[in-house]
Amino acid sequence: MAIYKFRITFEDFDDVVREIDIKSNQTFEDLHKAIHKSTGYNAEKSSSFYVSTDNWLKGDEIAYLPSERKKDRVVLMENSKLSGFIEDPHQKFYYIYNFDRPYDFHVELVKIVLDPDPNIEYPFLARSAGEAPKIMEQNSPTAVDPRGAIASASEFDFLNEMNFVPEDTDELEAMGEMGINEKERDEEDESEDDEFGDEFSDNDGYDDDQKDDY
Repeated sequence: MAIYKFRITFEDFDDVVREIDIKSNQTFEDLHKAIHKSTGYNAEKSSSFYVSTDNWLKGDEIAYLPSERKKDRVVLMENSKLSGFIEDPHQKFYYIYNFDRPYDFHVELVKIVLDPDPNIEYPFLARSAGEAPKIMEQNSPTAVDPRGAIASASEFDFLNEMNFVPEDTDELEAMGEMGINEKERDEEDESEDDEFGDEFSDNDGYDDDQKDDY
């Protein structure tokens, strides 16, 4: 029985690395849970491995807790042995953890050992470098705004009431600009009223002087 050594990296955090040794006859569910034992994340989240090309293009999906819509179209991690999907000594898998608040990973086979160590319980965390980024829960006091800024929970409540989706960002910005323009127009109108008011006041005074002359 062979031992696979997989290197796992976050797609957006290259300095966070995990290397996991796992038996070839163990499943993708075993690998999935081993990854999150090493990151500290909750493994009970809908996630998927994808057989990948060298350029990280996704192919066949191997899922954990798939949605009802996907159940008939994917194979399940618990039923899928790693050896059944290894076609290359440097096989790659694209891995998405937690579709509700996803993190993307690159998983690459970097070594195959033919004889397992009888003193090791597999899966085995062979290397850990870097701290996994913190996950903000939905009801956390602060969370990441879809526009890239930090927003408070109350701001998210406002967006949720509007049925906000990231694609609506341009619309919200346009609304904001309209609000600013309305304010500017109001200020201009007030300025014009003051100007004409002073002018009429001067004319009234001039008429009074003329009456006195007569």
